[in-house]
Amino acid sequence: MGILIDTVSALAEPRTKSLGRDMEEWKSLANFLGIDPDTRPDARSEATYYACLKILSETVGKLPMRLMRTMPDGGIVTDYDHPVYQCLCRRPNPYQGAAEFFANIELDRLHRGNAYILKEIRRNGGLYLWRLPPGQVDVVWDETRAIDRVPDVYYRWAAPGGVRTFKSYQIMHLRSADSPDSLRGIPLISRLAGLVRGSVKAQSFQNDLIGSGLTAKAVLQYSADISDGKVTKFTAGIERYAKGDLSDDGVKNIIPIPVGTTLQPLNTKLTDAQFAELKKYSAAQIAAAFGIKPQQINDMTKQSYASSQAQQEAFYQDTMLYIFRAYEDEITWKLANSGLIGSDHFCQFDTETMLRSDYATTVDANKKAIESGQIMPSEARKKLNLPAHKDGNVLLCNGAMIPMSMAGRCNVSVQDPAGEGGESQ
Repeated sequence: MGILIDTVSALAEPRTKSLGRDMEEWKSLANFLGIDPDTRPDARSEATYYACLKILSETVGKLPMRLMRTMPDGGIVTDYDHPVYQCLCRRPNPYQGAAEFFANIELDRLHRGNAYILKEIRRNGGLYLWRLPPGQVDVVWDETRAIDRVPDVYYRWAAPGGVRTFKSYQIMHLRSADSPDSLRGIPLISRLAGLVRGSVKAQSFQNDLIGSGLTAKAVLQYSADISDGKVTKFTAGIERYAKGDLSDDGVKNIIPIPVGTTLQPLNTKLTDAQFAELKKYSAAQIAAAFGIKPQQINDMTKQSYASSQAQQEAFYQDTMLYIFRAYEDEITWKLANSGLIGSDHFCQFDTETMLRSDYATTVDANKKAIESGQIMPSEARKKLNLPAHKDGNVLLCNGAMIPMSMAGRCNVSVQDPAGEGGESQ
């Protein structure tokens, strides 16, 4: 317990030592992608890549995590009174809400390939969850028993106060599906390096073009015999006028050139190079790698309302279900392994939050569920944030319905409740 408390306290310390590590990681990534490391434009500055990270991380953050319990009669209920429920659904730690916390965790998993959550078990049986920076955590498989007598997966965290080691049950490790050694996940950016590098350069070219007043390269013709040094100075002066650098002095659209000098722009057409089409194609490829549908990155080509709805449903089914399952399995196992929850408990995202629709559609769905005997009226009122009613805790169904075992019987004898000569029907 003392190690955990000291570790959590270290999270609040200034992380000046980690800045050098972060700078080294950025330079390594920038050199790998062919980006100038001095400008520090993170790969996340690429619009499509950032949009995919934002959509997926915020989707995970939107959904509340529930602590469910299987009852002896086989029914499943939400265990609101369990101490762990407040941690998972409302406040993982004193400084973060559940939505922000899980969104940050998913962002780490996507961009770094790994996300680490440290468990702090309180003396009162409560629980705190803390995010560990992925760049400061190393995963070690101690097969030779060098760290402890029991072979296990250990997590070494380079905290500001020193290196701390944790056993596997103390850390919730969420990794990407791309994990060759089953210990560390590989971030998708490593696989998409070529696409992202091309997109970043395309955006940089577009920014430079706009910065130069949409003026492409030009040929400067002069008749006088000028030395190379004077040519450079002469050209730099004209370029300042062309880019509008002297707009503060009132010179915006005029480029003065000496007599006998000609400035001929090169005919560069983005349409001829299919610049927009190539950018769009790269964006679609990046989005597809993340499982993001075209309409989610504002690609509305040949889109209709019906196809948009189908894409949204496919996004939840094809992309998000795996992510939800990974979270639910890891969190449930690590909580149960620590004795924080029983074998009859399990964690589950409330996916109904994703499919919230308009009021009329919700009421109609509740009506059908009540009439078919699936839910009680009080449960439907709870979904509408309405107070419960004393007569609502009863299952209702159509009176014409009969048990399956009685199907095909023509006449069923019904005894008179009073037992006084009632006729059978």
